Amino acid sequence: MILSEIRVLLSCDVFAGEEYLDRQVLYGCASDLMSDVLAFSRSGALLLTGLVNVQTIQTAHIAEVDAVVLVRGKKPDQSIIAVAREKHVPLLGTPYSMYEAAGILYRAGIPSTLQCAPKVENAHRV
Repeated sequence: MILSEIRVLLSCDVFAGEEYLDRQVLYGCASDLMSDVLAFSRSGALLLTGLVNVQTIQTAHIAEVDAVVLVRGKKPDQSIIAVAREKHVPLLGTPYSMYEAAGILYRAGIPSTLQCAPKVENAHRV
């Protein structure tokens, strides 16, 4: 799915990278822990996060994440937008919670970056 379609699905504002809305998104990941993004993300992924700081953009760039979507209506300041532009990382924002946004993307056919993770049986049992 291309980023412009995701923009519509998630009712996103575009803060940086309007010129990259034709990028293909192959996977989705959602995290506020940048160490998890580095460990479990892959190239071609879209990152959903509520962490609004420069380190988020730096991590996305290092992990080769194709776009970042800030959840819960969060807005970046100008320093974050400047780094996103410098690193060529599209930065969008959605009013949806991380849970809702992930569900919308999954239902639209975007798999997790962990799509090959082993299935956990009986995870609800104590």
